[in-house]
Amino acid sequence: MVYVGVDLHRKVSQVAALDPSGEVMFNRRIPSDRRELLRVFGELEPGPIEVAFEATYGWGWFADLLQDAGIEAHMAHPLATKAITAGRLKNDAVDAKTLAQLLRTNLLPEAWIAPPEVREARRLVRMRSSLVRIRSRLKCQVHALCADHGVPVEMTDLFGSAGRELLAGLVLPPLSGSRLAANLRIIDALGSEITAAEREISRGFARDERVRRLMVIPGIGLLVGATIVAEIWDVGRFNSPERLCSWAGLTPTERSSAGHTRRGHISKQGSRWLRWIMIEAAAHVRDPALRRFAAGIEDRRGSKIARVALARRLLTLSYYALRDPAGCRAYPSLHRTRTSLTERARLGPGLSDGR
Repeated sequence: MVYVGVDLHRKVSQVAALDPSGEVMFNRRIPSDRRELLRVFGELEPGPIEVAFEATYGWGWFADLLQDAGIEAHMAHPLATKAITAGRLKNDAVDAKTLAQLLRTNLLPEAWIAPPEVREARRLVRMRSSLVRIRSRLKCQVHALCADHGVPVEMTDLFGSAGRELLAGLVLPPLSGSRLAANLRIIDALGSEITAAEREISRGFARDERVRRLMVIPGIGLLVGATIVAEIWDVGRFNSPERLCSWAGLTPTERSSAGHTRRGHISKQGSRWLRWIMIEAAAHVRDPALRRFAAGIEDRRGSKIARVALARRLLTLSYYALRDPAGCRAYPSLHRTRTSLTERARLGPGLSDGR
């Protein structure tokens, strides 16, 4: 067995190969080109090869390359790898050799290599969320412009029909007027792209049984359910809801020593997209039982902590809904009716209006 560590970059990468005893066979810098990488791996044949690389920017093509070549791939978790290998000397050659050494000694902290279809599903829901965030920032600029010129905004939605009439009738200095018009044009263009993305999400996920089981949970509509499924995909990767919540970064950090335990804020490590969508969903929950749960925490810790706690509760319910064909016990999918499914197959509460 030959153990290979690859410090992957966009233009050039470092490749280190170790034999079973840990001796370095080579450690060289090569272009990040498919043919060049396959040529280097070909030098190590005909024996079996295993390759380790970090989860870095643009790793998908490299994982697909290894799969097509029949080479066993291992993707390392960057934070865990750095915690193990922290030292004075750090460069590409050291990083590649360290990855190979961790793989050889079975100490590599591995991350899940999402298949191509999962990465495509994630691109779809993440693109829609990114467009919504951009549109929200532009809307904030319009609100700021109105405030700067002392324009009173009495309507709840400045970008509805009444708000558009107000904006169209404003008399502003030339530069401010041109900036307002530019923001509105881009907001309208983004609205069309967001609508198109939502149609694609509906076509891709509306018939997914996992999404249907999620949609009976309060606060979870089609968009939220599609994002949860795309980010998690295989809930069997997590042996408990606590592990899933930790992966989403919704669990508190902990510092323990000599019998004293201090818990801090949530870790915010893991899937930021899943964490964001669960916190957004928590803001639209109207279920009495879940609202009482959040209200009890809000009285003691404040509204922000209560919202995060409710997001974690929703993710816990989602774990059981994805794991069990009948859904979670609190909101079993077998009890839903065809009519309620049709009604809930909309985009979801509040998540298509700029959130």
